[in-house]
Amino acid sequence: MNLPTAVRTVRWMVRDTVRQSLATKLFWVMLAATAAVTALCLGARVENDLPPLTSDGDIPAILPATEAEKIGRDKVKADGVRVIETDPDKRPRLTLAFGAVVVPIARDRTDAVRHLQVMLAGLLADTAGVLLALLWTAGFLPNFLEPQSATVLLAKPAPRWAILLGKYLGVVGFVFVQAVLFVGCTWAALGIATGVWANAYWLAVPLLVINFGVFYSVSAFLAVCTRSTVAAAFGTFLFWAVCWGMNYAHHRYALLPPDGVTALSSWLLDVGYWVLPKPLDLSGVFFGAMQADGFAAAVPELKAVQSAGQFHPEAAVFTSMGFAAVTLGLAGYELEMTDY
Repeated sequence: MNLPTAVRTVRWMVRDTVRQSLATKLFWVMLAATAAVTALCLGARVENDLPPLTSDGDIPAILPATEAEKIGRDKVKADGVRVIETDPDKRPRLTLAFGAVVVPIARDRTDAVRHLQVMLAGLLADTAGVLLALLWTAGFLPNFLEPQSATVLLAKPAPRWAILLGKYLGVVGFVFVQAVLFVGCTWAALGIATGVWANAYWLAVPLLVINFGVFYSVSAFLAVCTRSTVAAAFGTFLFWAVCWGMNYAHHRYALLPPDGVTALSSWLLDVGYWVLPKPLDLSGVFFGAMQADGFAAAVPELKAVQSAGQFHPEAAVFTSMGFAAVTLGLAGYELEMTDY
């Protein structure tokens, strides 16, 4: 089978995945969810916010409102002193849905918007977003691989690995498009509503796609082996939990090695960490880029490893992607060996 035929097969399968997403209404459901969150962001307002700090080491003087009244508010503000209001209506706050939801904030509007973006991206690029995407797309491959659906395609002169690769890329591309729409629409809505354009928020897109693509390779392998949506979804969730536990255990052991651990156990923990995907580390890459230390509660072990200089984000990303490539290759081989 020549390369042009394989490329055409991959391209056709990507188009078939787009058609399947439209037929199952999944595309429109996710688009509706994006529209709802975008509308929420358009109604965001930052009120009574304090001026931003001039540098990371800038610690301004602070006075309660009662003391500032005695001195004179204008003089206090001219001297760069921050006034802490006692009236809740005058305190810095972020409102959502055109005032329906009020969230107190402690810093300036840039930090308030970045905090909201961290929350949104946490739903998209972190655990919840990846697991939901895996759940929603779990049926794409098993349904396609049912004998009554697959025999027509597999009878054609096209390599099976190209069919599987095209289907995989089609699903990952579908998630990429939805991620771009979600991040782009909410980023623009918050920028229009508050005047804050935090470009680091866009890192949620590649990190979601990488995180999803790594674990969707496991879903593809399970789909080829079982042709079951339930097995693909449940098995992938279970595998994600194992990887997260391995990632966590490795960092905890690196910081506080427990007593009685043999050299073999330590070696196996290192091997498991470097071979398996690293969902905890991938989350740490994004939250580090967003400077989310003051907003999101990081896993203490991950934060400690970062502080100790033992965190290697590039290695975490590339080894996770390497695992996906090997797993997808095994899925392609299994499909080639399957009788229909």
